[in-house]
Amino acid sequence: MANFTVVYDANILYSAVLRDLFVELALTEIVEAKWTEEIHSEWMRNVLANRPDITRDRLLRTKNLMDFYVKNSLVTGYEEIIPQLELPDPGDRHVLAAAIKSNAKFIITFNLRDFPSNNLRAYKIQALHPDSFLVELLQTKDRKVCQAAEKQRQRLKNPPKTVDEYFATLEQQGLPQSAALMRQFCYEN
Repeated sequence: MANFTVVYDANILYSAVLRDLFVELALTEIVEAKWTEEIHSEWMRNVLANRPDITRDRLLRTKNLMDFYVKNSLVTGYEEIIPQLELPDPGDRHVLAAAIKSNAKFIITFNLRDFPSNNLRAYKIQALHPDSFLVELLQTKDRKVCQAAEKQRQRLKNPPKTVDEYFATLEQQGLPQSAALMRQFCYEN
């Protein structure tokens, strides 16, 4: 059973590599991951805008698989909270509302400036960069995180990745500290 609930911002789900890793963390029950239809719409819209080689149907299939396999991941009924919330970008209030509604401990996002701690404190929610989040997980649940990462790496087929290539990919995706710790905890014994 997962120890705590997190909401993944759309920028975590945008990259296929990160999406797969962070979904795997939920499937391994390291965290209870949450998102909304609005979060799905945001990451899918951005992928379609930047990747003309990917079809909407393909992304819908991915979204549906995520919702099916990550049980209770889809947050609903948060919309009424949105008008009460204050954030630098009003367009991000739906993410905070979903975190409040789902009793999340963390919002995992690359855009920390959009979720200032002063605006989250009253709700006992913290925004964390995905690299910092993974570092914390590795320090407390290193074996399970290692298993999740290795399971994800093994699924990469187009192209397949060696361990070193996988860590280089994580570094390129903005997870340099996590990649270094995984290298140490997961593969150096």
